[in-house]
Amino acid sequence: MLPGTSLITVLALIVYFGITVNVSRTRVKFKIPAPQISGNPYFERSLRIQQNTVEQLILFLPSLWLFSSFVSSVWANVIGSVWIISRIVYALSYYQAPEKRTVGFAISALMILILLIGSLVGIVITLLKTGF
Repeated sequence: MLPGTSLITVLALIVYFGITVNVSRTRVKFKIPAPQISGNPYFERSLRIQQNTVEQLILFLPSLWLFSSFVSSVWANVIGSVWIISRIVYALSYYQAPEKRTVGFAISALMILILLIGSLVGIVITLLKTGF
């Protein structure tokens, strides 16, 4: 059982849920009917933030759990926490101006890369120790 990793997972999903709710809120605020995805720059930024976050979640969640299982749950939780904070920074920056999103995006991408590479190394080491 990995309660810390479970908490990081729930927090990441809560951040994503909040970003998704903001898309709906801006859609209503700027009167952009579904399935339309353009018409107001703030709405378009909100939608892009949501899309990019779901794109990253697809990589983040499995790599978080694999890293936690094969490397270190403590470090997975630290890296996962940094990922969550960086996604919040990304969203808040992007809401203000798209050109400000780089730092949050870069840090969250780096955290995923660390989780993926760490997971791969941890799995390979485990396989070598157990003889596949």
